[in-house]
Amino acid sequence: MQLSSGGSSTFFAFMPDYFEEGRTIQQYTAKDIAEWVNGELEGDPQAVIRGVAAIDHARAGDLAFIAQPAYDEWLDKTPAAAVLVRKDSPRGRCQTIIRVDNPYLAFVRIARERFGVGEPRAKGIHPRAVIHPNAKLGQNVSVGPLSVIEAGAAIGDGTIIGAQAYVGEGCHVGRRCQIGNRVVLERDVHLGDEVIVQAGSVIGSDGFGYVRDDERYYKIPHVGRVVLEDRVEIGANCTIDRGTFGETRIRAGAKLDNLIHVAHNVEIGENTVIAAQTGISGSTKIGKNVTIAGQVGFVGHITIGDGATFGAQAGVTKSIPANTIVSGYPAKPHAQARREEAALRRAPEMLKRLRRLEKYLEKKDPNFANDQEDETSPEE
Repeated sequence: MQLSSGGSSTFFAFMPDYFEEGRTIQQYTAKDIAEWVNGELEGDPQAVIRGVAAIDHARAGDLAFIAQPAYDEWLDKTPAAAVLVRKDSPRGRCQTIIRVDNPYLAFVRIARERFGVGEPRAKGIHPRAVIHPNAKLGQNVSVGPLSVIEAGAAIGDGTIIGAQAYVGEGCHVGRRCQIGNRVVLERDVHLGDEVIVQAGSVIGSDGFGYVRDDERYYKIPHVGRVVLEDRVEIGANCTIDRGTFGETRIRAGAKLDNLIHVAHNVEIGENTVIAAQTGISGSTKIGKNVTIAGQVGFVGHITIGDGATFGAQAGVTKSIPANTIVSGYPAKPHAQARREEAALRRAPEMLKRLRRLEKYLEKKDPNFANDQEDETSPEE
């Protein structure tokens, strides 16, 4: 199950202009690039690389990539200085190619780690930011306009906080984090290093917890916390509720898409990826390396094993073992769900055939309809 495109698209079409603006100006040789990605260089090792671009937008001096055979034709017409290609790609007329196991991954790493593509720029503390005197800011921290950092908050070195963000009392934000515009970190939220929280997300809100007597609902106090471990990424407009008396924890390397709700006391394992509009009810435990497609719903108090995979719109009503692929509602093994769906699609035609068969039998035997068992009659 693939959650994002891995081909050569126009995703990086903006990059040549990005570099022309002078925000990041670096220069490397094709030999440097090949050594960094452990690739096999064919062509001019001294070819100069000044920027990165998609293969269909590359210009002289750019490094491009081709991950899918459908784009191999560009090797005969690209002006790029060098192209990262698959091990089995044709040579083409491109001046310089670098063969690697995964061109897309190699390209992204070069773009980010060598050219700084996608890395926000530090801008310092805006004069209209509101920072409590008891808050602690590390070195090279940026805080955007109208953002608020409350007492007891600690912000690690190199972290960038956007505009109109809120960091509550006692929050800890690690090093090199990126906190987007209008993000809310309620009290006692803990973020590890290199955490990314995209715009509009709310971390540490109260969960949906109530106790009812005969007349009214009583709100359960939510005094726990939220912990996002190192390298967790939270998409835009997500909501992650704090624990009631324990904690909600998302472990290292997990990636959440936009518009996801994580309820109180949920635990999400390492390197688990979750696509948009998924909802996870309270106290559910999700293992590591789990893949969850869009609009999946989980009931509360269940356990999901490591390596499980969930198809889009699955309704998960019970615990799922490790390394299981499920889909449908209620969620069931994917092969079974596909058989049931195929049978359901055939149901209208089967119903027509059944009615024709009944009419045929009635013509052959007028008493056929009267001979059918009456399920409502009392037993003799």
